[in-house]
Amino acid sequence: MADSDTLTKTHEVTQIDVPWNVIVHDDPVNLMGYVTMVLMKIFGYDESKATLLMMQVHKQGKSIVWSGEREMAEFYTQQLQAHQLKTSLEKAE
Repeated sequence: MADSDTLTKTHEVTQIDVPWNVIVHDDPVNLMGYVTMVLMKIFGYDESKATLLMMQVHKQGKSIVWSGEREMAEFYTQQLQAHQLKTSLEKAE
């Protein structure tokens, strides 16, 4: 009796993940200059972009400082929290 080979055809479905937002919240502890410096250090933003985001935090109570894949969003959230910034992570709408 001969062995028969079976060919299996697979089909991969790639689903694009929803982006995740890294949000910095206003707090009564950190000074505006410090928040600006942390955003520049962690994200490599220039001073004008970091200042704009910091002012959103200051005036609106929060700002989405980065959006992208979940793994990097989690990493950035941890980095910001290590610098004592009040930070959260949420799925983008």
